[in-house]
Amino acid sequence: MRIAFLAAPKGVEQVELTEPWQAVTDAGGEPVLVSTKAGEIQAFHHLDRADVFPVQEVVGEVSAEHFDGLVLPGGVANPDFLRMNDQAVAFVKGFFERGRPVAAICHAAWTLVEADVVRGRVLTSYPSLRTDIRNAGGDWVDEQVVVCDRGPNALITSRKPGDLKPFCEAFLKEFTAAGLLADPTAEPPD
Repeated sequence: MRIAFLAAPKGVEQVELTEPWQAVTDAGGEPVLVSTKAGEIQAFHHLDRADVFPVQEVVGEVSAEHFDGLVLPGGVANPDFLRMNDQAVAFVKGFFERGRPVAAICHAAWTLVEADVVRGRVLTSYPSLRTDIRNAGGDWVDEQVVVCDRGPNALITSRKPGDLKPFCEAFLKEFTAAGLLADPTAEPPD
């Protein structure tokens, strides 16, 4: 199944993109890098430039209906750029409207706040976003990973890069439960 990874042209935290990407690939899914502009995105290790990655799809040219799930990597600048782009915000909102699972880590919750999809939901994020989430009607908690099903879809959130292992495990479990990825514990067909 196709899993969108939404990132701004610059500012994504590289490890929050690459580790979930690898987890989706290892589970038999097709990760697709979506951005607000064609070309490449510039990833970062905190404030230092890291690698560049080719953009495969551009918001405005695709919608949530083209994907089975969404992963939102963090980085401080990445979601700040995304929340200022109406097409990126609409893209994110489309996953909630279609009941498709969304996973977000670290500062990525800013994009969720802008899309007005946290009201009534329980989630976590980098701690500096707790007031923004609460002001948007969300219930912020300080936990490694939170899976919330109080809404039209599964919402999986984590706080920081140190939470990547449980974050990937949790979103893979939810994506598998939704039928998006193969169950690695299932018996192979005869």
